Amino acid sequence: MIIYNVTSHVAAPIHETWLQWMKEKHIPMVMQSGCFYQYQWVRVLGTDESEGYTYAIQYYAYTIQDYERYVKEHAMALGKVVQETWGENMTSFRSLMQVVQ
Repeated sequence: MIIYNVTSHVAAPIHETWLQWMKEKHIPMVMQSGCFYQYQWVRVLGTDESEGYTYAIQYYAYTIQDYERYVKEHAMALGKVVQETWGENMTSFRSLMQVVQ
């Protein structure tokens, strides 16, 4: 199992609007790619929230090929939408992980 993790820091003034946009638009678009079979969305605790909030979304793929298809066919367009919508009010970093059993 492959986990594509996106951790985002969201500026306080856009926080509520961003949450709604993620629920209604962005996460459904990522899932509609067909590259992931499940996701988990968490709020990161124990961080300084004076200027904003931190969240992480883990998208689960069965294989590395599913993730690579997402990167090749969907990631650039979806990233552009995020940048155009939120600009500097949100920053993200991504990591790729594999479940060890």
